[in-house]
Amino acid sequence: MTKQGGKRRLGIGGYSAPAGLSWRDAAGAATAAGLAVVLALAPLSWGILIVGGALAVGITLIRPALGLGFLALLVPFGSLREVPLGPASVGLAEFYALFVIAAWCMYMAAWRRVWMAPSRLWPLFGLLVAAMLVSITQALSLSYAVKELSKWLEFGAVMLCAASLPNAGERKVVLGASLTAGIAAALLGWYQFLRGVGPEGFILFGRFMRAYGTFRQPNPYAGYLGIILPAALALIISYWPWRAGASWGERVLWLLGAAGVLTMGPAVLMSWSRGGWFGAAAAVLTVLVLRGRRAAFLTMLAVLVLAGVFIVMELGRVLPASLVLRVTDFTDYFTLGDVSDVVPTPANWAVVERLAHWQAAERMFSEHPWLGVGIGNYEPVYPAYRLPRWPEPLGHAHNYYLNIAAETGLFGALAYVLFWAGAAWQAWQARRRSAGIWRGLALGVLGVIAHLSVHNLFDNLYVQGIYLQIALWLGLIIPLAGASAHEERDTVHVEAGGLGVGLSRKDAPV
Repeated sequence: MTKQGGKRRLGIGGYSAPAGLSWRDAAGAATAAGLAVVLALAPLSWGILIVGGALAVGITLIRPALGLGFLALLVPFGSLREVPLGPASVGLAEFYALFVIAAWCMYMAAWRRVWMAPSRLWPLFGLLVAAMLVSITQALSLSYAVKELSKWLEFGAVMLCAASLPNAGERKVVLGASLTAGIAAALLGWYQFLRGVGPEGFILFGRFMRAYGTFRQPNPYAGYLGIILPAALALIISYWPWRAGASWGERVLWLLGAAGVLTMGPAVLMSWSRGGWFGAAAAVLTVLVLRGRRAAFLTMLAVLVLAGVFIVMELGRVLPASLVLRVTDFTDYFTLGDVSDVVPTPANWAVVERLAHWQAAERMFSEHPWLGVGIGNYEPVYPAYRLPRWPEPLGHAHNYYLNIAAETGLFGALAYVLFWAGAAWQAWQARRRSAGIWRGLALGVLGVIAHLSVHNLFDNLYVQGIYLQIALWLGLIIPLAGASAHEERDTVHVEAGGLGVGLSRKDAPV
């Protein structure tokens, strides 16, 4: 240790530093040096991921509300990096959702205030979780049960965070990020379809490829786009921002909505997912019919005219046979009956495979009608209920209604239906009590619920982070359901100060 110029200095290896250097400065310098080394040695893709992740983490810690926007951007790309964790594979979106939830809790604790929009949806969600918890008593595999239950708890936490956004600007960020992510995922599907990028089993007509994005399968890819598309459509038909007084933010969101419709609509078709097609059709019809009386009349008239033209001109003979068969052979789901003795062929494989898993779920439910086989336990108990020619469980029953009934019994299935009925009612109330962009969002969420309800007849959309985007949509409209078009919403907050904890009510701007 030496003295120079009246100041004490610490000498280490010939280097002297001011004695006033704090441990925080030293830690920051060491972190920066370590990060520089990592970036210098890591591949370019990892370097971009590290820098982008560091920025996102820093911003989320400062403004957790913006973290929900980053989460929306990650949802369609979360499977690019996954970590095996027991029976589950946890992707970037799931990990980041946990971080956002933690940051939100720290933010509330720091301000000693918890914002929470009151809603009748919370008790319904609690009822659903309670039914899942009770079903665990019947579970063969506790790890599979914890995996599925954790997913739904994360769903509820993200929904709560989104519902607690304090102002409209932050909700617009999440909305814009969701639309941007959907557009990016759609463009990736375009590239795969047109350039023939993908596995051999996805080839269409010898020259195209079924679009699948980063979801590894076309069905969840179409499902993800199907829960973004109705929101985009509803935004562009619900308000016109190109008028005096409209903010630039609303205009950007409107443009993102228009770009979303133009890119995501064709991408759903390119996925060649029958469930995605039916779900998207239901979503679009829901948005158009509920837009207003005139829109409902024109939509129904257009549907009748198109149906009449199709029948009179016998367009079924002109269209490609593969397309007609793809749309019409779904009737086999309801006419084939028991497929235990049906020999699968390339022509009937998709239908018979799904029916085999439906029947396995029905057998589970018939033997465990009240509490099911345990949440998340469809796969572990599948060997005891499977049909002879179908040994692979595929993870779920390819029909979520049968899946939830098999896993949680009658109580769980009823709780699930009640929750989504409550969600639809919340969206309807939000549509009635909101105006402009928020009326469009509420209308879009009604379309999202329609798509989810139809597509889940053929698949399970609570996979690969898609459930996080659904939670964001529901959370965004919860505050709107309790607000009028021109009034501030009433929000519950818990404020902790000193030794006491008080409950009061405050207004926060929509």
